Amino acid sequence: MSENKKPLLGFVHKLPSGTAPGNSGKTRCPLCMGLFKAPRLLPCLHTVCTTCLEQLEPFSVVDMRGGDSDTSSEGSIFQELKPRNQQSQVGILCPVCDAQVDLPIGGVKALTLDHLAMNDVMLENLHGEGQGLVCDLCNDREVEKRCQTCKSNLCQFCCQAHRRQKKTSYHTMVDLKDLKGYSRVGKPILCPIHPAEELRLFCEFCDRPVCRDCVVGEHREHPYDFTSNVIHKHGDSVRELLRGTQPRVEALEEALAQIKRVNSALQKRVEAVAADVRKFSEGYIKAIEEHRNKMLKQLEDIRVQKENSLQLQKAQLEQLLADMRTGVEFTEHLLASGSDLEILITKGVVVERLRKLNKVEYNTHPGVNDHISFSPQEKAGQCHGYEVYGAINTKEVDPAKCVLQGEGRKAFVMGIERAVDRDMVFQELGLVQLEKR
Repeated sequence: MSENKKPLLGFVHKLPSGTAPGNSGKTRCPLCMGLFKAPRLLPCLHTVCTTCLEQLEPFSVVDMRGGDSDTSSEGSIFQELKPRNQQSQVGILCPVCDAQVDLPIGGVKALTLDHLAMNDVMLENLHGEGQGLVCDLCNDREVEKRCQTCKSNLCQFCCQAHRRQKKTSYHTMVDLKDLKGYSRVGKPILCPIHPAEELRLFCEFCDRPVCRDCVVGEHREHPYDFTSNVIHKHGDSVRELLRGTQPRVEALEEALAQIKRVNSALQKRVEAVAADVRKFSEGYIKAIEEHRNKMLKQLEDIRVQKENSLQLQKAQLEQLLADMRTGVEFTEHLLASGSDLEILITKGVVVERLRKLNKVEYNTHPGVNDHISFSPQEKAGQCHGYEVYGAINTKEVDPAKCVLQGEGRKAFVMGIERAVDRDMVFQELGLVQLEKR
């Protein structure tokens, strides 16, 4: 098979006008936050530096799925096939999404290298005037030129040596500053089994890139072709999967947008209802406080009225008591110490006074009582549009004027001399209804 002389697809392309080279959002490790160094691609498609992954704490995983694990590193093109039986593996967690990653037999270094991230890192370095780039040959001096033929970044000294050598004297050299408009400036991808050979072929049977030495050895009887010839078929299959995935992304984004809208509406609704609750509560509290103050004022008026009545009755009884004591003491003294003539002389005045005192009518019981009660469940009308409860009661029930009614009983009049509280009557009579006649 003759090698196609066309350049490898996507290896050197001009960026669209106005597009900045590099992608700083995809050039830094999520763990060390520095530029990627030997970045490894995890099955969840997150990229992390090799050294950072090696510092993660591994854990044992019993794999019952053999080589079909979705979380294993299937992307590694040189991963050995695992027997389909129960085997103990070592796993790590992705530092970005916490997805379980089953490490291949070779460990972290057997994971797929993210060459795209390496290219982005180089583009970012180029965008920064080449700072941080060192010569691919001497690994010492700062890069000044790039060989477009062998895809190597060279310092001035190695560039001159490159041109003096017979095999590379015809190679095209480009100044580093002239590469800032390119989208691909990465190094050629070499075969891990044959490091001197570039991966230019693709084994259809093993479904992985191979080099020329691979196809004359391990892959001798396998169908293969140049990567530039098979990229369209495999690229189309990836694009087909992408077309099936993109609507899901849009659907998820729309679902998240709906959740955001509902959450925003929920917050607004909660705030509106909270405002209604506060307004209602404040109005209700104001109405209750006003009703409370009204009942306390009513209670104070009742107290003043009853106390005034008691004080008046007290003053009258005290005056009557003083008058009677005077009459009694004078009469007793007259009868005990007066002569017959003295008694007869004052008899008329004394008798008149005592008769007058004996005719005075007075109540030996207090004119008022302490019967004041509060009924918290009694409706008290409305206050500022709110129904309020609670009433001050001073009336007492006279059982002698009550009719007892009950299911299966005849009405009869209760004759009870002392007054009892209405609630006490209900408690004593159970389900019997007490009504005034």
